[in-house]
Amino acid sequence: MKKVLIVDDQPQVHELLKVTLEVGDYEVLSAGDGRQAIYLAYKEHPHVILLDIMMPDSEIDGLEVCRRLKADPVTAGIVIILLSAKGQKEDIEAGLAAGANDYITKPFSPIGLMEKIDKAAQICPPRRDGIYIQAVPRYFLGDIPPQLLY
Repeated sequence: MKKVLIVDDQPQVHELLKVTLEVGDYEVLSAGDGRQAIYLAYKEHPHVILLDIMMPDSEIDGLEVCRRLKADPVTAGIVIILLSAKGQKEDIEAGLAAGANDYITKPFSPIGLMEKIDKAAQICPPRRDGIYIQAVPRYFLGDIPPQLLY
């Protein structure tokens, strides 16, 4: 079963995504802020992360989460799909420049989103023992480097 991490601070969006994914037979993980997203990305190694950009109560926004995860070989292979109400060309370019694999504007079609997730889950690299094969296993026992959390 493929794992999908949902990172969104809005409970309504979070629940819509969760219900949509459970129909598609995905294991759904949840985070409400940037710190928790980074922690779960290292701990659970999801195949796909659905990442909200604007999280007002979070110390780390979605773009920064994306940058940090894509900068580390251990998590760089995770497919990140940004979700945002910001749909201007500059916003989309900033998201892709941060390393996102795709950018979807809110409101979104659950069916269209599922198609993108299905495709994304297919391109996620194979894993062995929770670590991406091409990655250098630098972190052990769930330890996360402090520079990624602050």
